[in-house]
Amino acid sequence: MLNFNLNILNKYILKKFLKTFLFVVGIMVLVVVVIDFTEKNNKFIQNNITKGEILNYYFAFIPYIISLVTPITAFIATVYVTAQLTMRTEIIAILSSGKSFLSIINSFFLGSVIIAIVSFALNGWIIPHLNKERVAFEVMYIKSPFYFSDKNVHFKVEENSYLYLERYDNNMEIGYNVTLEKFEENTLKNKLFARQIIWDRETDKWKLKSWKSRELKSNMEVITYGLELDTALLVNPSDFDNNYRLSETFTMNELNDFIRLQNLRGADDIDIYKIEKYIRYAQPFTVILLVILGVIIASKKSRQGTGYLIVLGFSFAFAFIIFFVMSRAFAENGSLSPLLAIWLPNLLFGLVTIYMYRIMPK
Repeated sequence: MLNFNLNILNKYILKKFLKTFLFVVGIMVLVVVVIDFTEKNNKFIQNNITKGEILNYYFAFIPYIISLVTPITAFIATVYVTAQLTMRTEIIAILSSGKSFLSIINSFFLGSVIIAIVSFALNGWIIPHLNKERVAFEVMYIKSPFYFSDKNVHFKVEENSYLYLERYDNNMEIGYNVTLEKFEENTLKNKLFARQIIWDRETDKWKLKSWKSRELKSNMEVITYGLELDTALLVNPSDFDNNYRLSETFTMNELNDFIRLQNLRGADDIDIYKIEKYIRYAQPFTVILLVILGVIIASKKSRQGTGYLIVLGFSFAFAFIIFFVMSRAFAENGSLSPLLAIWLPNLLFGLVTIYMYRIMPK
């Protein structure tokens, strides 16, 4: 069984693993930042962005990249450290002294748990706050101006009320050809039409212009008209704003609240936010799983040397990435449940890890 009673040897492996992990993360981040700066430098110059603004942007960008590469860098660090121990016959010496193979895994397992816990805390609460600034910067300076172009938009604004807009101008905060329908026991009770719906920033309410209401009462229909009507709806102008990487800017609490709100509205894009939520929960387990798999892969001595073991490790890493990307794509297009799609790579590679552990010589 795995345990945390570490001896000197276990502490030596753990320290070596964590130092290698931090080094690999540093190299990966440096490469990504250089490539990213090269791609965005023209935008920085065109928008006369100061050095301070650029530094603030990368202050938020670097933790985001660290979060993205954590599982793979942990895997690469594991393969590299284990391969070194293998080629120096240190693993054979450990096993010959009466230690079990699980005692070697213990050190890496503890390291992966440390990384997983820190990663979950960062992804759940700290990085989303930084992402708010990063995403706002990219929307303002990097991306093209946003115009809400969807037509025939529907919202569920209450339990039995539905809002329809033919189109919406996000710059003027005006919707056109509006319909608000209220139902009772699946029967239409009130239908309100308006030529325009305008957001009033002073009252934080909507104003309906040139409206007409049809209310059904028993066997009669009551029709009323008006030029202007104030109304409060479970919709505001931010719902028509640019939702570029919006899910990445929510903390776990905000993400859960937003998913509940979108469920209430019956929103079509709710799976995007569920995927983000499930990824944050699945990533710590991905780190632990890949680290254990890395130890198993690289612990068998090969005549081709350390390089062969590292290449083999990279092959597994890329296989995991490809499978994860495909699985996520299926979830985004509705072909697969978001929960199943995000956890499927972990389940599959978990079975691979168990199989490889059982067949390896110990």
